[in-house]
Amino acid sequence: MQKYTYIDVYKKLFSIIITSSFPQAALASSPGNTIPLDLTGTGFGFLALFIFVIAYALVISEEFLHLRKSKPVIVAAGLIWAVVGIAYTLTGDSVTASGALRHNILEYAEIMLFLLAAMTYINTMEERDVFNALRARLVSSGYTLRTIYWVSGILAFFISSVADNLTTALLMTAITLAIGAGQPRFIVVSCINIVVAANAGGAFSPFGDITTLMVWQQGIVKFHEFFDLFIPSLVNWLVPAAIMSLAVPKVRPHAISENISVKRGGFMVIVLFVITLVMAVSFHQFLHLPPVLGMMTGLGLLQIHGYFLKREDQIRLAVAIPEPELEPLGMDSSINPTDRPFDIFNNLRRVEWDTLLFFYGVVLCVGGLGAIGYLALLSQTMYGDLGPTTANILVGVLSSIVDNIPVMFAVLTMNPDMSHGQWLLVTLTAGVGGSLLSIGSAAGVAVMGQARGIYTFFAHLKWSWAIALGYAASIWVHFLINSDLM
Repeated sequence: MQKYTYIDVYKKLFSIIITSSFPQAALASSPGNTIPLDLTGTGFGFLALFIFVIAYALVISEEFLHLRKSKPVIVAAGLIWAVVGIAYTLTGDSVTASGALRHNILEYAEIMLFLLAAMTYINTMEERDVFNALRARLVSSGYTLRTIYWVSGILAFFISSVADNLTTALLMTAITLAIGAGQPRFIVVSCINIVVAANAGGAFSPFGDITTLMVWQQGIVKFHEFFDLFIPSLVNWLVPAAIMSLAVPKVRPHAISENISVKRGGFMVIVLFVITLVMAVSFHQFLHLPPVLGMMTGLGLLQIHGYFLKREDQIRLAVAIPEPELEPLGMDSSINPTDRPFDIFNNLRRVEWDTLLFFYGVVLCVGGLGAIGYLALLSQTMYGDLGPTTANILVGVLSSIVDNIPVMFAVLTMNPDMSHGQWLLVTLTAGVGGSLLSIGSAAGVAVMGQARGIYTFFAHLKWSWAIALGYAASIWVHFLINSDLM
C-alpha cells in the first residue's frame, strides 16, 4: 500500500482545487512533455490576460496617477509567469516554462545593456554641454521662425537616428520654447514637427529606437538594410512638416544672446561614441557577436576617459571629493555641484531606469502571454487572416495608442512568416505610428510635459490628419522603392 506524506496530500488537494476551478485546464500533457500548451481557453489564460490588461491600464494612466509605468508591468510580469509556472507544474512539466522565461530574460539583458551604454554616452554629452552649446548657437542665430522650424526638424530627424528620440525631442523643444516665446501657434506646430521628425529619424537606424534595436539584435534586418527605410522615413516627416510650415510666420524674433562652450573632454566623448557604435556594428557584422559587446566595450572606454577627466579636475580644484558611492544619497555638500570633479557614475545614475525596467516588464509580460498561446492566436488572426500588409499597417496604428515596445516585441515573438520587405514595413510603421497621437511615443509625452499648456493632446490631434497623410505616403513610398523586397 502506497504511503503519502503531508506534503503529498497538500499537493494533491492543491491540484484538485486548481483543476476544479479551471475545468479546461485538465491539460492534455503527460509528465516530461515539453510541447508548449495551449492555455488560451483556460482559466489560467484568462487570469494572465486580465493581469496584463489591468497593468497596462495603469501604464496608460501614468499621467493622471503619477505612477511610474515600470511598476505595474514588473508586478504583472511576475504574476503572469507564476500562472504559467503553475499550469505547467500541474502537468509534471518543470522544463518548458523555465526555459521560455530564461530565453526572455536573455533577450532583455542584451538590449538593456546596449541601452545602458548608449544612455550613459548621451547623458555624458549632455553633462559636457554638447547639446547646450548647440541650443545656444541656434538661439543666438537670429533666424526667422520658419527657418528655426525647419532646422529643428532636420536636426531632430538626424540626431534621433543615433540618440534616443526622447532626448532629441527635449533638446529641440527647448530651442523652440526659447525662440518662440509669445508665439503659441509657432510653438505648437514646431513641437508636433519635432515629435514626428524624432520618431521618423529613429525608424531607419538600429540605434534610433528600442523597436529597431530589437529587430537588429534578432538578426531579422541587417545594419545596412535599415537604410532602405531612409526615404520612407524622410517622407513620413516631410509631408506633415511641409503642410504645417504654412502655419509658421516668417517673422524674425529678437535674437537671444547666449554663449555656451562645450566642456573639456566633450568632443572626445563624441569621438568615443562614434567609435563605440562602429564597434557594435563590426562585432555583429563581421565577428557574429552580439552588438551589446561592442557597446559595453565602448562604455569601458568612456569610463577610462572619465577617470582622466576626474583626476585633472581634482588637481585643478586641489580638493579631494569623497567617492560618490560612499556619500549618503541626498546629502547636501558644501561644494557647488558645478565645481565637483567629473564622475562617470553620476551619468550612469541618470540613465532612464524607469524605461529600462518598463522594458523588462514588457518583455516578460508579452513572453508570458506567448507561452500561454495568445501570441500564436493573434498571429493567426492578424497575419493569417488579414495578411501581412494590413497587419503591419495596423501595428503602426496600434502603436499610436499602446507603446510600440510591447507591440513590436509581440510581433517578434510571433515571428510570422513574411518577406524581408514586410519586416521592413513593420519596422517602419511601429517606429512612426506613434506620431499619430501625442501619447503614442515617449517623445510626444515628454514634449507635452515640457511645453505644458501649449502643446497638448488636442493641439496635436488637430494636425493628426496631416501626420496620417505622411504615414500613408511613407508606406506607399516603401512599396514603390522597395518593391523587389516585398
